Amino acid sequence: MMTLMPPDQTAPNTPESRPPPLDDLRRRIDEIDRRLVELLNERASIVVDVGRSKRASGAPIYAPHREAAVLEKVLSASRGPLPARTIEAIYRELMSGSFALEQPLRIGYLGPQGSFSHQAAVLQFGSSVSFEDLHTIGGVFTEVRRAHVDYGLVPIENSTGGGIVETLDAFRESRAEATIYAEVLINIHHNLLGACEPRDVRRIHSKPEIFSQCRQWLTTQYPRAELIASPSSSRAVIDARSELDADPARGSAAIASLLAGQLHGLEPLFEKIEDNPNNITRFFVISRQRAELSGDDKTSIMFQTDDKPGALVRVLSVFDRAGVNLSHIDKRPSGRENWTYTFFIDAQGHRDDARVRGAIEEASAHCVDLIVLGSYPRAKRIL
Repeated sequence: MMTLMPPDQTAPNTPESRPPPLDDLRRRIDEIDRRLVELLNERASIVVDVGRSKRASGAPIYAPHREAAVLEKVLSASRGPLPARTIEAIYRELMSGSFALEQPLRIGYLGPQGSFSHQAAVLQFGSSVSFEDLHTIGGVFTEVRRAHVDYGLVPIENSTGGGIVETLDAFRESRAEATIYAEVLINIHHNLLGACEPRDVRRIHSKPEIFSQCRQWLTTQYPRAELIASPSSSRAVIDARSELDADPARGSAAIASLLAGQLHGLEPLFEKIEDNPNNITRFFVISRQRAELSGDDKTSIMFQTDDKPGALVRVLSVFDRAGVNLSHIDKRPSGRENWTYTFFIDAQGHRDDARVRGAIEEASAHCVDLIVLGSYPRAKRIL
């Protein structure tokens, strides 16, 4: 007599439909790992030779145009199922290890440790290079110019807060003695970090700008908490940690990056608390070298116009007539006399492109001062 299965019960797997035994799958992974390690070390052996060649010719160890080309090739070669973001992270760390084999690099950033600049530097350069906390944005420029670090990383613009005035001022003061070499985009996620129960938080440390970017969340979750301004998000974590060590019942917490919490011993109580989930900060890598053409570049320019009616319009119209798109414009007081300004623009294209070069030459005739701050590959992905 045939027994019918209940309608909600699936039939057992047939031998053909059953997945391979787990041990067999693990053995296959072990074999692939063995081959991967062999290939990685074969690649590393070639990297060592590349390093010798670069040192002999004086070529820079880190070349943004080459980095961009490598990433484009490996991402276009991938057919999944690994997402592009994972592939890119693997290769950035692989290139970081390659730097260490070719010549150890020192990267200066705006600290303290755990700052968003530190986070951006790690995402861009990987964990196999040395990172130096240089305390101020001006200090990053100074140490790059003096060759005390190989490259520096500074914030230039936030999608919520706009231009970073300290960086604009540092460019004005350095007058292109340090040039823009690459740009980096990272998602900025704010996190409430502490070492107590979330309901026990009564004091929250962070930068005023971060408080403003989390205003709605704080109003909802902690309307009665004392908000304590800090000069940096990393400093906020250090101060909260010190208060908790002195008095755990004080209920101190900080809003900062997860990296800052890991470095200073605070756990995430709530993650991604920013009001705007599309909060992106743009950073520049600065260098003593010029970046080569990558085929998809930007050029940043600093200029001061004549004090005449229509002077700014005349400069901008030069780029319009040349067909050069301007993707960004900002300004700062010139520092020379009242009511005069230094303008900062980003033009699409490389300074060695004929159209961009011609536009720069023509625009210079309408300026008291014009300096190319650097040409560099356009960042295509957010890290």
